[in-house]
Amino acid sequence: MGVIDKLYAYIYLRGFKIWTSYKTQLILNLLSWVLPVFTYYFVGTSLGNIVVSSMHFKGASYVSFMVVGLAFQGYISSVITTLSGRLRNEQLYGTIEYYVMSSGGVLSFLIYSALWGFTINTVNAVVILLIGYALGVKYDVNIISAIILIFLLLTSSLGLGMISAGFTMIVKQGNPISFFFSTFTTLTTGVVFPVSVLPGFIKLVSYAIPLTWALEGLRYALLEGYSLSQVSEYVIALSLFTSVLIPLGIAFYSYAFKRARYRGTLSEY
Repeated sequence: MGVIDKLYAYIYLRGFKIWTSYKTQLILNLLSWVLPVFTYYFVGTSLGNIVVSSMHFKGASYVSFMVVGLAFQGYISSVITTLSGRLRNEQLYGTIEYYVMSSGGVLSFLIYSALWGFTINTVNAVVILLIGYALGVKYDVNIISAIILIFLLLTSSLGLGMISAGFTMIVKQGNPISFFFSTFTTLTTGVVFPVSVLPGFIKLVSYAIPLTWALEGLRYALLEGYSLSQVSEYVIALSLFTSVLIPLGIAFYSYAFKRARYRGTLSEY
């Protein structure tokens, strides 16, 4: 099976067709994207502008701040939960052995599964950014800076997703990586309020997460039109995360996979 065939199979057949076949789930997904925007909009119009004034945006407003945060928040948590969830489902269905025996192997299965997470979150981001435009957000986009920052966010998220999938292979249930990123990213990464207002220790934790750097850089790239050189500190930080997390993710996942095969627990759930 070639690359195009795999993209068709994982993104269209296993992603889009399944997603759109469950209408209630599709509607709930759309509501979960849209409703938080309006919730934070009504809260932020009365309180938020004071909070974000420290960010020094030319057109600083809480609405523009939280719209970019909500649009790109899902990339990291969704990729991580998608990979661990997909692996878990294959264990439950009893089909994980088929992927192991396939020519691409289970690592290829993880990478192609992540593409659906990237795709659905891109749709999510576009919807939220359009709602932000309708609510009065003025964009000044530097497309090159934005694309590079999003690409580096995705690659660093992929490394974390592999680590999370490795934990799923070992512990089966109660994955700490998936729990942390699906629960705490809104609180710790500057999604709906600046990291600068957080207490010292939590602020340190925040800057150890790629999403924090990506959101700050993307706000400058999408709202202020900053060039690549002007967002270079965020590009460098995300490049470092990627250079560390991708090899670490591959190594940890490979270890977890070999450990499960050795103990005969690969298909246990």
